[in-house]
Amino acid sequence: MHPFLSAALGGVMLGLAAVGLMLASGRILGISGIFGGVVRPRHGDFAWRALFVGGMAAGGAAVAILAPEAYAIDLVRSPAAIVSAGLLVGFGTRLGSGCTSGHGICGISRFSPRSLVAVLTFMATGALAAFLVNHVFGGSI
Repeated sequence: MHPFLSAALGGVMLGLAAVGLMLASGRILGISGIFGGVVRPRHGDFAWRALFVGGMAAGGAAVAILAPEAYAIDLVRSPAAIVSAGLLVGFGTRLGSGCTSGHGICGISRFSPRSLVAVLTFMATGALAAFLVNHVFGGSI
């Protein structure tokens, strides 16, 4: 599948999930918040979160089985770099009170100034990190 087509399809699916969750429960789609509710559950608020996270995992597993080439990448990083990046993303979502799906898809669509600032910060920081890793450190991280 062409990279643009797969990205567009993923965007449509995220948009539909955001609208569906809002219509069904009045909740805003933010993956880090939904996952956080699975890790630290509150009474009566666990099942839908677990199903949502399970559905994402099942969807990823289905793609891995049916179209493994969708996960083929040429970028090679050390395990330490991958773990560090994951920890930094997790720290950033806690610091920013949400992730790119919550702020970028749902927050901006509601014209939230806080979400606009968060997304601009995410994007600028991501671009700077990619530049530093690929051009200053020569991709050796």
